[in-house]
Order: sequence, then structure tokens, then C-alpha cells
Amino acid sequence: MNKKLLLAMAVTAVSIGNASAQDLNITFTNLTHGNHFTPLIFSAHASDQHIFEINTSASASLQAMAEGGDISGLVSDLTAVTADINANPADGLMAPGQSVSLELSTQEINTHLSVAAMILPTNDGFVGLDSLAIPVEAGTYTYYLNGYDAGTEVNDEIVNGGGAPGAPGIPGDPLGQSGTGASGVANTENNTNIHIHRGVIGDTDATGGISDIDSRVHRWLNPVARLVVEVK
Repeated sequence: MNKKLLLAMAVTAVSIGNASAQDLNITFTNLTHGNHFTPLIFSAHASDQHIFEINTSASASLQAMAEGGDISGLVSDLTAVTADINANPADGLMAPGQSVSLELSTQEINTHLSVAAMILPTNDGFVGLDSLAIPVEAGTYTYYLNGYDAGTEVNDEIVNGGGAPGAPGIPGDPLGQSGTGASGVANTENNTNIHIHRGVIGDTDATGGISDIDSRVHRWLNPVARLVVEVK
């Protein structure tokens, strides 16, 4: 092989590497009126990796996050595939209207971005971004994120301190504006795959009714979050 061809191959390899490894500045904003997000997880990973995929069954790790806000399983799963991770950048719950800024440095192979956090108060609702191809050109990019239903728990809208995977009910309302004594909105889940969340129903009865969720405070429509990614 001649020297010119070897040099061209070397230059190409360096160019590809420089285009793939990136430093990202990220700003994430809760757009809801009365809902909190549990600890967030941001991850850059290979194109064939996913935190979740719509219209598929939720993993055990995603279920734990969507029902109780536990991201430890997702962190372990992503660490096992050498993903780049920024976990819990807001240092706990993220209130309505709150923004958080973070940095994420990515390896060359980790070209796709995913985000997830539970929405409170819901049974198994979460805000998510599934495997977005990270732009290679320097610039600022804005995305709006939907709320998803993990399909792992019936949306009964009963606030009872639940949150362990498979345990019915909602862990709590960080705003302290939920009710008690609800009979339950639903007792079956028609779609047990991950799907777009239909939003909560709620009611205005603080000591009964079908839901412990206050429809004047907690109802929401998509999108529920804004993601701004600055590629350096």
C-alpha cells in the first residue's frame, strides 16, 4: 500500500474520531404546571442501545424508575454498555418550571442521547427521550419531550405511598395538594407496552371521588419538558 493512501486513511480516521467525541452543554426544563420529576438520568450511548423503546415492554429497570423514581437499575444497565452518564443533576426532585444545566462528555462510540425521569404524581408515567442522534455540527438544538406510560401499572390515580415495582398506587404528591379516599380511575391497563401517556384524569374531591389527583393542579398535556443541547 502506497504512502499517500496510508496518509489519507490516517487523516480520515482522525476526522471521524473528532466528529464523534463531543462535549455537550444541556439545559432541561420542567414545563408542567403542577408535576415534579424524580431524579433524572441523561446518557450518551451507542446507536443500538436504549433506555426505553415505545411499543415495547418496559425493562425491570425502566419499571422501577417509572413507578418509584429509582434510576439505579438504569445506571447499572448503562454502565455495563460503557455509556456516558450524568445521573441526578438536579440533586433530587425537579419542581414545575425548574431548569437544570449539566455537562455530558461523550466517547466516540456514544453517538445517541437518552433521558428519563418519573412524573409525580402518576402511577407509572415518565418523561423520556429515546436514543436521539446527537448532532455532529456545533450549535444549539432544542427538543420538546413527551410524557410516556410504562404500561406496567394500572393508572388508578390513588396516592397511597406505593412505588415499589408491582405495587399499585402513587408514591406521593410533592406539592401536597393531592386528596385521599379515591375509589380509583381504572382497574385495568389496556396497553401494557410503553406508550404516550394519556395524562391524568383527576377530580376536585379532596376526600373521595375517583382520583386522589387534583385536576386543577396536576393535569398536563404533552410536551412536558424542554431539552436544549449545545454541541461544542
